[in-house]
Amino acid sequence: MRLIIRLLINGLAFYAAVQLLSPEWLQPQGADVLYYLGVALVFAVVNAVIRPILMVMSCPLLIVTLGLGTLLINTLLFFLVGWIGSAFGVGFTVNGFLGAFLGSLVVSLVSFVLSLFFPEKKDRR
Repeated sequence: MRLIIRLLINGLAFYAAVQLLSPEWLQPQGADVLYYLGVALVFAVVNAVIRPILMVMSCPLLIVTLGLGTLLINTLLFFLVGWIGSAFGVGFTVNGFLGAFLGSLVVSLVSFVLSLFFPEKKDRR
């Protein structure tokens, strides 16, 4: 159930990013609900597989920049989600680094705010 809620939250976050940043920074390939759920699924796979590898490899950068290097990693992952999604027909085209940066910020902020409404259950032991 938690996975479905996360996919819906991320789908809404990508919808918000596309609505706020298109057509100047993002051009989506589709506009229906399944499209955004597909983008959210690609996002979940990229975050589960590639993000931990990048975080470990860039640990010195993260320490030196006091965590601000995470913004760069999020921007690169946003580019990657758009590129991989485009290969499957559910992606979007990102215009430039600033578009990816703004898109990753919007997705992060919207996802954070929506996650506040669905807190994780604590295991009582």
